[in-house]
Amino acid sequence: MTNIDNALQVAKLTNISEGKVNTILNFLNEGATIPFIARYRKDQTGGLEDFEIFNIQKQSVLVDEIIKRKAHILDTLNNQQINDTTLLNRIENSWDKKELEDLFLPYKTKRKTKASVAKENGLEGLAKIIMSQSGSDVNAIRFVKGAIKNEEEAISGALDIVSEWITEHSYSRNQLRRLFTREGMLFSKLKKGKEQEAQTYKTYFEFEQKATRVPSHRILAILRATDEGLLSSGISVDKTTAITQLEKNFIKGNNKASKLLQQAIATTYTKNLKPALEKELLKEIKQKADIDAVNVFSKNLEQLLLASPVGKKRVLAIDPGFKTGCKVVCLNEQGDLLADTIIYPHPPQKQEIKSKDTLSSLVKKHRIEAIAIGNGTAGRETETLVKSISFTADVAIYLVNENGASVYSASEIGREEFPNHDITVRGSVSIGRRLMDPLAELVKIDPKSIGVGQYQHDVDQSLLKSELDHIVERCVNKIGVQLNTASKYLLQYISGIGPALAQNIVDYRTENGKFTNINQLKKIPRLGNKAFEQCAGFLRLQGDQPLDNTGIHPELYKEVSQIAKQLKVNSNDLIGNKEVLTLVDDEQLQNKIGVLALTDLLNELAKPNQDPRNQEDQLTFDENITNINHLHEGMILQGQVSNITNFGAFIDLGIKENGLVHISQITDKFISSPNDVLQLNQVVNIKVIQLDLDQKRIGLTMKF
Repeated sequence: MTNIDNALQVAKLTNISEGKVNTILNFLNEGATIPFIARYRKDQTGGLEDFEIFNIQKQSVLVDEIIKRKAHILDTLNNQQINDTTLLNRIENSWDKKELEDLFLPYKTKRKTKASVAKENGLEGLAKIIMSQSGSDVNAIRFVKGAIKNEEEAISGALDIVSEWITEHSYSRNQLRRLFTREGMLFSKLKKGKEQEAQTYKTYFEFEQKATRVPSHRILAILRATDEGLLSSGISVDKTTAITQLEKNFIKGNNKASKLLQQAIATTYTKNLKPALEKELLKEIKQKADIDAVNVFSKNLEQLLLASPVGKKRVLAIDPGFKTGCKVVCLNEQGDLLADTIIYPHPPQKQEIKSKDTLSSLVKKHRIEAIAIGNGTAGRETETLVKSISFTADVAIYLVNENGASVYSASEIGREEFPNHDITVRGSVSIGRRLMDPLAELVKIDPKSIGVGQYQHDVDQSLLKSELDHIVERCVNKIGVQLNTASKYLLQYISGIGPALAQNIVDYRTENGKFTNINQLKKIPRLGNKAFEQCAGFLRLQGDQPLDNTGIHPELYKEVSQIAKQLKVNSNDLIGNKEVLTLVDDEQLQNKIGVLALTDLLNELAKPNQDPRNQEDQLTFDENITNINHLHEGMILQGQVSNITNFGAFIDLGIKENGLVHISQITDKFISSPNDVLQLNQVVNIKVIQLDLDQKRIGLTMKF
């Protein structure tokens, strides 16, 4: 089995041509990164998007695992001198993990079992007699010898062997697997005495639904409650149907052997096959639920990372609080800390006038242009306070999602950046910086802690990390970063760099001053030609070469010179000059660098460094609604999408509790996910349709 096998199978799994798959795999094997391939090798890949390349990479890993497993199985069979051509061919041609394991099951090295002991005691012949059902009677007397004291022991041991054969019969196992997939029901029940503890899972106290149709959030909730010891759950299949299927495969007569075989079938199903297939199906639906949940999280994370920045402004940031006060910091245009203090405008201290004076003084002293207020506890009250101040200059006021700020403040990164300040200061700085540039700040926080998605702590953590790392890498490279100002935490996500090179770049910058030319990167320790090739196009630099501050890769600078020569202008005059660029005779360049590469080149020259991040809506919440008691059914108001899951969207109403718009209440049209029509931070008109003041739950609709 070779790389050809890999490419062919990956092509089938991804529905992408084998030629394109081969191209991608060759690039990856040569050390190219996904962002680089997607952005700068479009003509070779046919313009495949980065998510398609990522999928090829993932499927290639899975196919490689199957190839290695097949090689191990064939090697084991060879050592056992198994020469069954039909079996070996089936293994060679199989690309299904479950089928491979079914075929290999009879030949696996086993621990000592009842069946193996029975074989050691010479009962395999009797087991064959029972399986064949050829005689009118089962004569077990001649097998009574050695450790076998009587006929009853002989038959019991023989049935242990028969049970093993039935368990390992690949056709029957696969037949039952299809039955479990087709008809298996996922059920859950409340465990005795756990009613109060399990109130969160009340929906699942008596639950049953076809396993393959249960939504991902329900699967994850049931399995979490099961792990917590609050619910019992499993897969149920009609036992009679399953056993009847097995009997059709093995029962050939109506004699004593047949009766014994029926007994063995029933025991084998109950003790061996059902538990194994139940576990297998549970694992399968859990894996699918994990993928669904991770996809939801990934979409939400991407929207957060690509939220619009306010840019390089002098910012005053407030982490609100009641009893502990509001933590205030002032930041310059680069996000450096200028000042910090605490004000106590809210109960129990109620130092409102003093707090206003402090904020006015800080805004004036540090020439503040924008104020960022965390949207958590006391956020609305603090926003109201700030808006009541008459500042001497225009100051924009923003409510900022503070999820994850406390995680950053207590992290090693937070301590490294601010070793002489406590966590309250770090948290406020994080709120201010994420207003200035959400992407640059959020990369410092574990994506799981950002507060979007569903059941992120219950899903496969390696899958979650892989997908979220890809999303962060994708977003960072989509925007690009300024080489002279980017933190090492941002630089490490740039194509081809990573943590070690990011630190080396920062160290070099500290020792030698700002970079003035992109080629100076080659002086960085351990940053070789391949790393330079991968990263150079995603870095921006205001230096002596204007093209360094665009998304044009240095490998194409010669082509830019050629275009300038053709148009009889200076290369620098091409940047942002849409009219001149329309005169380019592109046939020769198309042949040289490719149609798609040339299109991207001209677009980047026309609109260099265009930021794809859109300005978000800013919502001013109703000042008359400050807690859940101010709501009533039928009320129509505006809210902002704060989280999206598979089952609906949570809406920030400007109070402590978020409302939920169930997926069925979003639109009259069919949608497979709320993400089809909604985005994080989107302002929406909603109507209150249900209020549960005891449980603090708010049901909303967008259909009115």
